[in-house]
Amino acid sequence: MKMTMMQHFAELRRRVLWALLFFTISFGAGWFIAPFLQNFLTKPLMSVWPSGQMLYTGLADGVLIQFSLATLVAILVTIPVLLWHIWAFIAPGLHNKEKKFILPILFLSPILFLTGAAFAFYILFPVVFKFFVEINQSASVPSVLLPAVKDYLSFSIGLLKIFGIAFQMPLILVLLNRLSILQRSRVVKFRRYAMVFIFVISAILTPPDIVSQILLALPMLVLFEISILFMKKDA
Repeated sequence: MKMTMMQHFAELRRRVLWALLFFTISFGAGWFIAPFLQNFLTKPLMSVWPSGQMLYTGLADGVLIQFSLATLVAILVTIPVLLWHIWAFIAPGLHNKEKKFILPILFLSPILFLTGAAFAFYILFPVVFKFFVEINQSASVPSVLLPAVKDYLSFSIGLLKIFGIAFQMPLILVLLNRLSILQRSRVVKFRRYAMVFIFVISAILTPPDIVSQILLALPMLVLFEISILFMKKDA
């Protein structure tokens, strides 16, 4: 059954309102979860710095941090719901071949994002934070290390986002290939340049130490090779 333009707009508005309602409910839940999330996010630092302390630099820092973390929870929880609504809205107008191609991308995108964030949290963070703590404690002048909570959370969440987005690379390459924008043979031909580009990007996006740069570059290289396997061969 075909729908009129107004019916499409009405359905779109209904789905947007449902997503906003879900975001609001998730934010309320995130407000109560925020203290536990803050404790969870600081564990990688405290695991390599057991006697360490962190600092609130402003009177409103506690409220602002809780608000930011509640918003983060709401976004993370709402994204799968939003993707499902997008799929439900566009699916009726797609051919079966298009559905078989787009649905796995919508399904794999959040999974790859969480995989990248988990990789950063459990593998990169302990190495990077240990490096930073040791560098600060070995300063040639007397110093006291008291990182601001707000700065730490901004830095760590930023790294989680970077790794989550970086792990989207296979989907982007495969999507461009399936849309006939990027040929598989061209990707294979420029593989060595892509490897150099990956190391350059890793050096820009990560802290200034070689270990964290390698820890981002290696999984991206593996994902790059995997994406080639899923590209369609040139006609």
